[in-house]
Amino acid sequence: GGIDSNSQVWNAMRSGVERIGQLFILRGKTQEPVSQLGAGDIGAVAKLSLTNTGDTLCSQAQPVKIVPILFPEPTFSEAVYPKTKADLDKLGAALSRLSEEDPTLQVHREADTGETILSGLGETHLEVAAEKMLRKFGVGVGLDPPQVPYKETVTTSAKAEYKHKKQTGGHGQYGHVLLELAPLPRGSTPEFASKVVGGSIPRNYIPAVEKGVNEALHEGVLARYPVVDIKTTVYDGSYHPVDSSEICFKIAGAGALKKGLSQGQPILLEPIMNIRVEVPESYTGDVIGDLNTKRARVQGMNPEAGNNVIEAQVPLAEILRYTIDLKTMTQGRGSYNAEFSHYEEVPSHIAQKIIAERQTKKA
Repeated sequence: GGIDSNSQVWNAMRSGVERIGQLFILRGKTQEPVSQLGAGDIGAVAKLSLTNTGDTLCSQAQPVKIVPILFPEPTFSEAVYPKTKADLDKLGAALSRLSEEDPTLQVHREADTGETILSGLGETHLEVAAEKMLRKFGVGVGLDPPQVPYKETVTTSAKAEYKHKKQTGGHGQYGHVLLELAPLPRGSTPEFASKVVGGSIPRNYIPAVEKGVNEALHEGVLARYPVVDIKTTVYDGSYHPVDSSEICFKIAGAGALKKGLSQGQPILLEPIMNIRVEVPESYTGDVIGDLNTKRARVQGMNPEAGNNVIEAQVPLAEILRYTIDLKTMTQGRGSYNAEFSHYEEVPSHIAQKIIAERQTKKA
């Protein structure tokens, strides 16, 4: 088979006609135009409208689909941030174009930290992608280790009261709420309930209290991380027939929650990952020793195809740069993958460091 310059071909994957312009052969940095490429030639063509990486181009009379290449999963992630306001506007388009061109690059937004995460096969891979964004799309970006999405919760039940009262000229503001907080099992969604009886808070203000509570859950009292695994019950309060309004009860609900969190012996939670490391037998001891320094719990070890597979649970904070550590320890012969398992309490000495760092950032 052959393919000619200025012809039309069939894209079997997308079921559409693709127009081929000038064909080239690449010799180093130079592009040499050619009229035809035959079987076994490696060539290039620019400005294809339909075609993406992995598609098959063929003749419409005899369509054929070649099985696409299986690309490796990304193992290294960094947070991408634009250097200027102008870069911010172009960042989204540049990242989507990059990940289209290179399927080993993946982009996602981390909801908990608000960061855009770029994942690839290693540090060099991401640095080259950042350089390409500047050269090709004119977008200047910086790369940083991603933030760890910590959470907060309470360990004991607590009761809290908050009264929002303001008296100015004309209408005042008045909202008074009593809340009870209780811890829920790990991985639960936050719950809200009302046990108000006797109309101490009119029923039409209860949704406002819930809204205030839900908004306050976005920032905990320890280090301003989202609060999880908690049940909030409004059980009493009071209102003023003239001065009370929804906004007053929303403020009171948020204030009571903050008070309750402080009294409920709050703790920090961190994400724990299931990690599966595949290494040659001679490096097994080094790798397990290194995992133990990373607060990992080794679950087991199995021989597999001449290598050892080590399975462990390890905090995400400890393996943000594990790709680089593992390459160094195993001379590039080790590989691993990690997936989220659950949240667990952060040891107190590490929690104190995290809280102090967050407070200096805020300052």
